[in-house]
Amino acid sequence: MTQLQAVVFDWAGTVVDHGSLAPMGVFVRAFAEFGVEISLDEARGPMGMAKRDHIQAVMALPRVRQAWQDRHGTQPGEADIDRVYEVFVPLNVQVVTDHAELIEGTARVVAGLRAQGLMIGSTTGYTREIMAPLLPKAAAQGFSPDSLVCAGDLPKGRPHPAMMYRTFLELGTGPAWTVVKVDDTGVGLGEGLNAGTWTVGVALTGNAFGLSPTDTQRLAPADFAARKAKAYATLHAAGAHLVIDGIHDLPAALAQLEGRLARGERP
Repeated sequence: MTQLQAVVFDWAGTVVDHGSLAPMGVFVRAFAEFGVEISLDEARGPMGMAKRDHIQAVMALPRVRQAWQDRHGTQPGEADIDRVYEVFVPLNVQVVTDHAELIEGTARVVAGLRAQGLMIGSTTGYTREIMAPLLPKAAAQGFSPDSLVCAGDLPKGRPHPAMMYRTFLELGTGPAWTVVKVDDTGVGLGEGLNAGTWTVGVALTGNAFGLSPTDTQRLAPADFAARKAKAYATLHAAGAHLVIDGIHDLPAALAQLEGRLARGERP
């Protein structure tokens, strides 16, 4: 690589936790602790945000707001968001290592990128507390980024570009157009777009598709094709410059971006 300097990865759904499953059940359980049922689709909607922001976004859904009022007699407020968040975090810490397996191809691809001289950054909607048990699990399997910026490290989270700016500083990279953000969520891609980087959406292993490898294999061909098309459309609509099935396809995508930079294109 002569044009690109760094790749910045999201975590859940991009490099670990095929299907981005760890947070889903926890969001449902956290709301259930307060007598409010939410669906997996409602839980998935704001995926990629800092988790308190995510809870706030779910709370703002009209159906959820009404369900909260029916159960508690008042519309949910900031104190209620904090109460759900305080339940969510320890639950997520408990389950995050149950979904710590690297997505197929991650260690090999990252090693190849480093061999080409690229630096490896990462940002996540998880807090430091949630990431603490996950980091050694990922490292043991071959993924240990040069930089990690977590939700809560900075005043603003995704899609604000602050975490990407911190990553630029920690990696010593720049300008922004020499960096690629790889993510499975719209707000994660927005983080990269707002920072001025290239963005690559990951469709089949992350939130947009939302299934484990086993459940994916069980889909009928027509259902798989429809779900894949929807995931691609979702990530393209979020502004991804390129969309790929999974991290195993990333080298080819980076080669395309390298060529576009060589021709004078910019994100």
